[in-house]
Amino acid sequence: MRRFPLVPALLLLVVALFTNCASPLAANTPPEQQPAPGIEGRWDITIYDDGKVYPSWLEVFHSGTKRLIGHYVGISGSARPISKINFKDGKMSFIIPPQWEEEDNDLSFEASLQGDSLAGTLVAANGKSYKWSGRRAPSLHRDKDVVWGTPMQLFNGKNLDGWRAMGDNQWVVESGVLKSPRSGANLVTEKTFNDFKLHAEFRCPKGSNSGLYLRGRYEVQIEDSKGKDPQKDLLGAVYGFIKPSDMPAKDAGEWQTYDITLVGRMVTIVLNGKQVVCNQEIPGITGGALDSREGEPGPIMIQGDHGPIEFRKITITPGR
Repeated sequence: MRRFPLVPALLLLVVALFTNCASPLAANTPPEQQPAPGIEGRWDITIYDDGKVYPSWLEVFHSGTKRLIGHYVGISGSARPISKINFKDGKMSFIIPPQWEEEDNDLSFEASLQGDSLAGTLVAANGKSYKWSGRRAPSLHRDKDVVWGTPMQLFNGKNLDGWRAMGDNQWVVESGVLKSPRSGANLVTEKTFNDFKLHAEFRCPKGSNSGLYLRGRYEVQIEDSKGKDPQKDLLGAVYGFIKPSDMPAKDAGEWQTYDITLVGRMVTIVLNGKQVVCNQEIPGITGGALDSREGEPGPIMIQGDHGPIEFRKITITPGR
């Protein structure tokens, strides 16, 4: 007589729940998040500089019962840890050490909490002071399955129709291939998207670097990464946030493929036919984002300012 007849079935169920990535709304999709009391939570930030605005992002959470810590993403670079955040009587402040070698000074932040918004001042590494504001980031949770539409060719193989360069254009189309022969402007689609499946075929020269920005806000890294251990800033990663589980990169100069599904904040990434990210949450915008308006649709952006890169097919399937 078997004492535990249900154990095999339960084990199979557990395995299925942890391995199934067929649906973007799989079992590990987080529930709707309610704003945490006080300063805790995620904040979409706008920095103001002489009539121009720049996106940024902040996360605040507690360590233990008393200490507040967090992460910060600036105009460029990756997510940076914050070891201590001071918060009392509606006033917040924290300091971050320099991220780049050419920076000599810390970044210093202060702000006041006013309902679900922040308003404050940033003193940058160059000593200049900037005003900034923040609003609570949306959860982007989806409560029903996505219905997929008809695939669209974002690149027609002939010209740059449907795209615009963000600066002096170095992008060209030759023999059906979209090329950035040198560092220059980023390239963005004229259309914007919410949830989608994206297929891209790309070729990255040795030592070069690029990226695909989903909704113009979340960079999936492109880099010459063959033979390297997975990292948050290498091929297959959501830059600074999510490390791929494996590194099926091809040699530099070979054609490679991305198949990316984005639903709300949940992303699945297949690199060269191998799933390397399974329905994981993107916490916030990455460095180089177009804006911090996470609740809005956004374009696909190709990074063109970090070396040569080529594409020969870019297809998107919108969801609704």
